Amino acid sequence: MTDQPIFPRTLVGGVSLPRLLIGSNWFLGYSHTSLAKDRFIKEYQSRERITNIICTFLEYGVDAVMGPSNPDLDEAICDAEQRSGKPVIRIYTPGFDLTPAASSGPNPGMSAEQVFDQCAAFGAAFCMPHQCITDALLDRRAGIIRDLDIYTQMIRQRGMIPGLSTHMSETIVYADRQNADVETYVQLYNAAGFLLQVETDWVMHIIQNARKPVMTIKPLAAGRILPPVGFAFVWSTIRDCDMVTIGTTTPYEAREAVEISLALLEKRIPDIELQKTRSKKTLE
Repeated sequence: MTDQPIFPRTLVGGVSLPRLLIGSNWFLGYSHTSLAKDRFIKEYQSRERITNIICTFLEYGVDAVMGPSNPDLDEAICDAEQRSGKPVIRIYTPGFDLTPAASSGPNPGMSAEQVFDQCAAFGAAFCMPHQCITDALLDRRAGIIRDLDIYTQMIRQRGMIPGLSTHMSETIVYADRQNADVETYVQLYNAAGFLLQVETDWVMHIIQNARKPVMTIKPLAAGRILPPVGFAFVWSTIRDCDMVTIGTTTPYEAREAVEISLALLEKRIPDIELQKTRSKKTLE
């Protein structure tokens, strides 16, 4: 096998990261489409299939995975490391109970300390409280993110780099304003405005002015935008320090996402094989 081109990298909190990150929604069953699609993902995916996808990304130097602190996901990551001989950088976005002894939420009954301990045990380089935590702490009236320093200190104490995952555009603005001890942000960004709380041009402005690198997510609006269109928009409107996170269901999709992205970053038209259908026969 010939050597694959290596994906461009950026520096986040002193750690070298590929500008393309491996997402996990299409590993774990979060389709943002329907319960039926969620079930399909969960029934289709297996530890081996997830490992194959990660190994495909690793061929191009895309060696960072973003996701929840999930034992099944970490097992697949470990398998990919053993098969490829290459380390994988873990970017975990955990949830925990903000109310002691709560019986609901992303990790019922688990405190921040317990969840951060789990992330550290999995070898996470980055620990970025999930949107369900970050956005619950955001106080629009006061213009601050409450108790943030408590959690970032816990993360630092466990040898991880803190960041924030959000669906609210104010998060980046407020965190920068209060000089929060974070090194990066996870921010929704796509041409369709899918799940964005304000217009896309506003989010573009916020990303362009963020003090720290931004990890954008859902570039294809959870499958609502064709890959060449979605990637073209995001790659052309973020900074060189920013990143794009993409989830894929198969190694074929992983390879396609990398090759389209590399072409766009190199200012050339992606040279990918087009899908064939009977209705397009006359175009060949």
